[in-house]
This record gives sequence, C-alpha cells and structure tokens, in this order.
Amino acid sequence: MQDIEKFVQGFGRFQQRYFGDTHGLYDSLRARQTPGTLLIGCCDSRVDPMLLTGSDPGDLFVVRNIANLVPPCTPDAPPGVSSAIEFAVCNLEVERVIVLGHARCGGIRALMGPRQPVAETDFVGRWMKIAEPVAREVRQTLGHRGPDEQHKACELASILHSLDNLLTYPWIKRRVDEGKLKLHGWYFDIESGALMAYSARRQQFLPLVCPLTRQPA
Repeated sequence: MQDIEKFVQGFGRFQQRYFGDTHGLYDSLRARQTPGTLLIGCCDSRVDPMLLTGSDPGDLFVVRNIANLVPPCTPDAPPGVSSAIEFAVCNLEVERVIVLGHARCGGIRALMGPRQPVAETDFVGRWMKIAEPVAREVRQTLGHRGPDEQHKACELASILHSLDNLLTYPWIKRRVDEGKLKLHGWYFDIESGALMAYSARRQQFLPLVCPLTRQPA
C-alpha cells in the first residue's frame, strides 16, 4: 500500500501544479490536444519519456511498447502501435517522430539471448520478431564480441530499423518527403546518463546531451 499512497500523493502534487492556479494548463487542454511530437519509447520503468524530457501534459503524444519497436506497414501489423502512430501523424499532424531507445533493454536482451520456452503464451517473443533481422545481422557481424557489446549494437540498430519501418507507412513517407515531418532516433544511456542522437550525415549516434561530470566524494 506504500506505493499506492505514493501515487495518490503524487497526483495531489500534479493537481496543484496544473489545476491549482486560476489559469491552469488544462484550461487550454480540455477542448483538444495539439502535441508537436510523437515519441515512441520503451515500457521500461526506468525510461519515462515525460520525465526524461521534462515535458508538461500536452507536449508529447507517447506510444510505449517492449523495446520501442515500430512494426512495418503490412496488413497484419499489430494495430495497437500502428493505430497510435496513424492517429498522431494523420489526425494530430505532429511535426516530428522520435524513436527513443535505451541501454540495458530487457526486450533486446531477450532477443539476443537463447530462446526460453514459454508454457502458455509467447507475446514478448512474437513481438520481438519485428527486430529479428537486426539481431541476426549483429550476430553475424559482431559474433566475436562479448554479449554486452552485441546487446548495445542491437539496441542502436533496432532504433534505425524502427525509423526505416516508419517510412513504410505511406502517409509518413509522404509527409517526410514534403518536409512536413522529421524523424529522429535517440538513445538514452542508462549507464552514463547521456542522451545520444543519430546523425544521418555521420551515420552514427552522437552525444545530444553529454554525461554529467561526477565530482569525487
């Protein structure tokens, strides 16, 4: 019950911040939402997009799933993620899409590790098949490296794979070609606290926010 009490108290602070004054933020948000950014992130409890970006309600339209994956546009694409992307791009007309991956991703670790038999369901395994081509390529090119290096390479490559999959949606590709929509790949390094962004020109992830320099104790 301690967690529940923490959540209730947290909502009280949220209420005071956004509803407490005479011109609360929700005065303008009640009628409609107009976020400029769709962020596709992981379900991992350590990687909350709103907290990481310091966003207020209404800033981000967030889609979260295991390993921040985007399925390709096919007739049998999982409708939950695809419909949320469709709504953000076609109805809300967001100006940018950010795919936010992170270090120590459990979904990627499961994908790169030996398959574990599941007694009744295998929803995670079936979902992670979206990134199987990435994992296969990492095993082929970095098979001589240690598991940590392979996992990180797969985490980074899966972000690019999701960006490529976004372009299989015709209404995304059209808006990108028209310059109305920008796609970004970000990587949160839990180890150092840094935020990396993919540079198409350099073809690598570069620091967007560098790690903090820790002062000696």
